[in-house]
Amino acid sequence: MDRRLNGLTVSSSSNGGSAAVRSSSPTLQPNYSSRLVQDTLEHLASIDLIDLCKEAKVERCRATRDLRSCGRYVHHVLNSCGHASLCEECSQRCDICPICRVPISKSGAKLHLRLYYECIEAGLISKRFDERFQEIEDGEKQLNADVHHLYSLFDVALENNLVSLICHYITDVCMDETAVSSDPVIAFLLDEVVVKDWCKRTFKNIITELQGIYNMDVYAMKERLSLLLKFSLHLKGISNVLDILDSSFKGTLSAQLHDLHHLQESILKTKQHMDIIIWCIRHEFLEGVRSRFTDNSSWSSDVRMRKSEAIRRSWPDAINQSMESSGHDGSLFIEDALNNLDLEEGFMNGTVEGLEIASLQKDGASFLGSNTDQVLGYYPFKNLRSAADLLFLHGGSDMVIAKQAIFLYYLYDRHWTIPEEEWTFILEDFAATFSISRHSLLESLTFYLLDDHTEEALQEACRLLPEITGPTSHPKIAEVLLERGSPDTALMVLRWAGRDGGPHMTSLRDAVTAVRVRVECGLLTEAFMHQRILSTRVKEKNFNKRASGDASQKLKGQCSNWVEVLVTEICCLCIRRNLVDRMIELPWNSEEEVYIHKCLFDFAIEDPIRTTGNLLVVFYFQRHRYSEAYQVHIKLEKVEQDSISKGSVSEEFLPKLEKAIQWRSNLINRCLELLPEVEQQQLRSGNLTEGAVSSSEEVEVPDKFDIPQIPDSLSTSLLIPSSVNSSLLLHRDHPTGLLSSSTFGTSAKIGMSFPNTGPELGNFGSSSHHHDGLFTSSERVLSHQGI
Repeated sequence: MDRRLNGLTVSSSSNGGSAAVRSSSPTLQPNYSSRLVQDTLEHLASIDLIDLCKEAKVERCRATRDLRSCGRYVHHVLNSCGHASLCEECSQRCDICPICRVPISKSGAKLHLRLYYECIEAGLISKRFDERFQEIEDGEKQLNADVHHLYSLFDVALENNLVSLICHYITDVCMDETAVSSDPVIAFLLDEVVVKDWCKRTFKNIITELQGIYNMDVYAMKERLSLLLKFSLHLKGISNVLDILDSSFKGTLSAQLHDLHHLQESILKTKQHMDIIIWCIRHEFLEGVRSRFTDNSSWSSDVRMRKSEAIRRSWPDAINQSMESSGHDGSLFIEDALNNLDLEEGFMNGTVEGLEIASLQKDGASFLGSNTDQVLGYYPFKNLRSAADLLFLHGGSDMVIAKQAIFLYYLYDRHWTIPEEEWTFILEDFAATFSISRHSLLESLTFYLLDDHTEEALQEACRLLPEITGPTSHPKIAEVLLERGSPDTALMVLRWAGRDGGPHMTSLRDAVTAVRVRVECGLLTEAFMHQRILSTRVKEKNFNKRASGDASQKLKGQCSNWVEVLVTEICCLCIRRNLVDRMIELPWNSEEEVYIHKCLFDFAIEDPIRTTGNLLVVFYFQRHRYSEAYQVHIKLEKVEQDSISKGSVSEEFLPKLEKAIQWRSNLINRCLELLPEVEQQQLRSGNLTEGAVSSSEEVEVPDKFDIPQIPDSLSTSLLIPSSVNSSLLLHRDHPTGLLSSSTFGTSAKIGMSFPNTGPELGNFGSSSHHHDGLFTSSERVLSHQGI
């Protein structure tokens, strides 16, 4: 950044400035036990901050010698008035201060060193730095020297844990509207932009130093651990200064704020990466701890196997019912976590004025975007250094907890089957270093175990779940347990987490999972009540928020969607588990009956050899709605006769189908006898208005619910956040769906297929039938903790 001052251009990013800052940190450390150093630091800490600008300004002697000014650099201040107006030689022969005309004392000490030169004498600033500027005569470079003097004083403050001095300089001087000066140099130094440029310059110098250290071998890096720790403290100090600067820039140009925020983000990521690198150096990048995998190829093969198993066992989508949505794979916890970090975006934006913080990674950008397998192309990481570089140099700095959780997942995956005494100390030290709780450790382990496709891993996860499950546990845990054939454990997880029908709202996908778990556990009535309660609460919440007529229609559609998805899911699950006879006995209301009719009728049309259509007729019989039962019978009979005439039904099943049709016809005739004769004639002639519920009917719902709003529940997780906050996480709401069959393709309206489990009528399928189908969603759920 260049600033113009009295016709001169002051460059805040010149090479000379960088060299100056580097040289201000001497190779030899000052003797902090000496009186001189202690007095100098005390002077710096106690100085009036408005005088800091005056101390930084380069002054020349104003004494007259041979009809012209002396012009030498002034290193001292007059004790009599406090002005830096005379060099040491001229102060011996002058009687008054050239600026204020105050007499100079003839006895005692006339001068004392200016703060900047006092720091040089104490060894806090390199003498080479001073000598370099003694040779400068050019006006532009001379003006730069004033800024560099202030930067050097800031460096001394940063080096000696006096960051609060810089922060107070911003609040008490830069942000003070009364702090003005007619001197253009002082006025320039009072601008907070100078402090921001110092932060940027210091950060870039640290980056340069880190590049050299990070390219060393592990033993050379270990020798520089103390230097890395010092840099970590410096980055923390600079970050604190930027936090104060942020308040001073608010309300100004957005470009300035954006630049400030981008710098802050880069500093935070660099510090987080440095902290993890320091931990890795202490453990020599785990070179002395063996991995359970022979090489990276075998590890990658194992991860691909986990992915394949996740695809195989995943349930279809009950929410996104388009044909396109059925082609996506089931996801692993680690896959969702990495996807939530936005690694590619972080890689593209990790630049500060031409200097990429991604240059700190050892292997450059070779592992980013080099695989066609999208997120899984990043995992497993090549080694511990690659894991640290990829996670902590990319993605947002606010996702550090999620990044640490992924790092833990990687460590568990690397060592899980090895005897514990060989590697558990690593996890314990990691937790102690980064203040990670036992709950978070076990949570990351559980996520790994649920991704691992082996039965032993599943049993260990089930053993750990009682200890870690709570209100912040993510509902995907229950979803994966259900997919892996443990619905009873999934139900207990829902109840331990407080999602067993409590007063809190939930997402539609979580509601579908809860319904599935209950049906798979044989708790049909409980599943029915759960969907009824949730649907009612959605109506209460949405209609109480109604603001306009258009919004009301939108909210009304959302309510209907909840009812449709949950009721259809229960219906399809009952068909799969041969529970339709129990399901139709439940007290469904008129809105729910729309989707019961739709699901059973569409399935009966698609597969006429099963008894689903007959049970739909019984559904109306049980409610004494004989005319509607008759209309359903007529439609089914037409479909069944068409199937027979076209030869769609094999000879093996034809007698059973004809017998079922005859049985239903006899039952219809007997029930019609209960109707008045006139109505019977109208039905048989087709003149009676159709009263059966159809899938296209609109169900009216109340306009308003005057009931207090139910607060939404917040589900959080260390690895996969579930709050709707973008400071990001890791869960992707997995759709839910149901049944598949090789002999029966479901209609797009149903959005799911049913298993072909046997040739017999009434055999609706086995609970162990494999579910083909994939699920994805664009919706992302985050937590304040989150990966």
